[in-house]
Amino acid sequence: MVSLIVGQKGKGKTKELLDKVNADVKNVTGNIVYLDKDTSHMYELNNKIRLINVSEYEITNAEEFFGFVSGIISQNHDIQQMYFDSYIKISHQEDQDISKNVEKLAALSDKYSVDMVLSVSLERSKFPASIQANEKIAINFL
Repeated sequence: MVSLIVGQKGKGKTKELLDKVNADVKNVTGNIVYLDKDTSHMYELNNKIRLINVSEYEITNAEEFFGFVSGIISQNHDIQQMYFDSYIKISHQEDQDISKNVEKLAALSDKYSVDMVLSVSLERSKFPASIQANEKIAINFL
């Protein structure tokens, strides 16, 4: 399952994401991976959560980002959850339609039973209707 936390910049998406991941770590049997644009939240995460600073890798577009996520999953079959902070930024989709890639992540999530939670900085009025219509994707607007 893919869940989105959507809102404008400064609405508290990262705090909600951090609260959720730190609560979920107590209930999961598998591993949790947290992808972020930097390491600034390192000390806010439970030490059982694997933080990956995406900016350390030479990712330049959404296709490369999808391959990166697929590679993470392929290297560890015990991953149960993945969290993506600043999804649009780390996936290099600024000023682009995120629909196709979010739907690809949903298919990846289903195939490998990895729950994914993405924080997305977008105004509700600019959020793609196709994602809202996809019943496999849960959306929480802030």
